[in-house]
Amino acid sequence: MEKKVVLITGCSSGIGLSLAVRLASDPDKTFKVYATMRNLAKKERLIECVKSLHKDTLDILQMDVTSWQSILDARDRIVEKRVDILVCNAGVGLMGPLEVQSLDSMRQILEVNLFGTIQTIQAFLPGMKVRGQGHILVTGSTGGLQGLPFNEVYCASKFAIEGACESLAILLQHFNIHVSLVECGPVNTDFLVNLQKAELGDTSLQQVDDLTLNLYGKYLQHCGSVFQNAAQDTEDIVKVFLEAIQSPSPAFRYFTSGDVPPLTKLKATEPGGSRYISALSKTMFSSEEQ
Repeated sequence: MEKKVVLITGCSSGIGLSLAVRLASDPDKTFKVYATMRNLAKKERLIECVKSLHKDTLDILQMDVTSWQSILDARDRIVEKRVDILVCNAGVGLMGPLEVQSLDSMRQILEVNLFGTIQTIQAFLPGMKVRGQGHILVTGSTGGLQGLPFNEVYCASKFAIEGACESLAILLQHFNIHVSLVECGPVNTDFLVNLQKAELGDTSLQQVDDLTLNLYGKYLQHCGSVFQNAAQDTEDIVKVFLEAIQSPSPAFRYFTSGDVPPLTKLKATEPGGSRYISALSKTMFSSEEQ
């Protein structure tokens, strides 16, 4: 049986790495996986995970989603000259008071999370259209469904991806191409390690007003508690990706923790938004003062 060709971005760690290993390790050898990453110096972790047992089901390619030429070069190295399943997983975060964020930092978030995802889809979509089949999966985030204080630019990038994917899904059903968003909450990955985050005490925060700093401190405490008590393991996320990949009729949106988050439901059912904003503020800052 012909293998399904899968290309995954952001495979140096976390969800991308775990998904690449899982698909390449399929006992029936259903998949040929092209695991891509911007910096090939980080490929050792992936190589160690597969222990050279899957040479016929896994290739590692250099690909920087912010570089159109890099994407095309990776596409040209795919032996099968097609991609059946495209997983857009590469992403970065930016946290801190909005007024201290530099234009370069904000641009990087949009370049990776938004334009990088769209460019990757642009490169592989024509081939899927010609073949009349394909599945595009994008690693989404609750930060693309509801605003998160001190994550304004990150949420902007993820909100934009929601809109782009929804728009594509409406069109691509006419080509037998499925689009799926896998909506993740907190996950135990290197995402936090790589997160661009303003730390309390940083010189960049010296000009920020006291109330904002106080709220930022509360938010950091909230985040620490959430990641300690509620963060999912990457294997939990991979199971959801597998459900989407193996489904004969994939859904547009998958939630990795099961149900739609309560605050997201509130946002959808209360159009005015005031109750939702108040509830989110109370949740994030654990205070009635707001």
